[in-house]
Amino acid sequence: MEHILVAGANGNTGKKVVHLLKSSQYFNPIAMVRKEEQRKKFEADGVDTIVADLTRDLTTAVKSVDKVLFAAGSGGENVVEVDQEGAKRLIGVSKMVNVKKFVMLSSMGADQPEKAKDLKAYLQAKHNADEHLKESGLRYTIVRPGALNNDEGTGKIELKEKLDKEGEISRADVAQTLVKALHDDAPYNVTFEILEGNTLIGKALSELNTNVS
Repeated sequence: MEHILVAGANGNTGKKVVHLLKSSQYFNPIAMVRKEEQRKKFEADGVDTIVADLTRDLTTAVKSVDKVLFAAGSGGENVVEVDQEGAKRLIGVSKMVNVKKFVMLSSMGADQPEKAKDLKAYLQAKHNADEHLKESGLRYTIVRPGALNNDEGTGKIELKEKLDKEGEISRADVAQTLVKALHDDAPYNVTFEILEGNTLIGKALSELNTNVS
C-alpha cells in the first residue's frame, strides 16, 4: 500500500479524503494535523497521523511518504502564508524525497485571479502555488472545483481543462476525484476543472487527454 500524506486532513474535504483512503485497498492515509487533539481523533479511528504546520518546517512530514495530497486551506484568514507559501513548502520537501505524485486541490478561477470579483487574494495565492507545483519537476495533478457544497456525492462530474462556466460540486465528489487522481494510471502533469455532472469520475479522468512530458 502507498502512504499518502494528506495536508488539511482535518478540513471538511480533507476528512472525506482520509475516509476514502482508509477504505481503499491501495492507499494508507497519513493525516497531517496542526494540533494534538486532532491527532488523537484520527488515531482513535486507526488513522496514522503527523503533527506539522504548513507555516513551519515540514521536513519530518514527508518521511516514508509515497504521494502527497494537498487539501489544506486557511479559510481566507492567512492566504499567502498557508495557501501559497505553505503549499510551496510542502512541494519543496516533497521534491527532496522524490514523492511519486503531488495532487493539489486548487479552485476554479485560479487560472485568472485578476478577473475575479471576489476572493481575489485567495485565488492569486492558489494560482501562485499551482504555478510553483507545475515548475517543480514533480508529477502533479491540479484539481480546480467550482463552489463546494455539502450535498451527498453522486460519483459523477463534469470535467474539462477549462469549463468556461460557473457552478457547484459536492465535497464528497471532489474528495473522490482527488483520491482517484492519486492512482498511477490517472492522468498526471494536468490541470482541470470539475463541476457536478453526469460522467462517472473514473471515466471522466480516463477521458482526459494526458499531457506527459
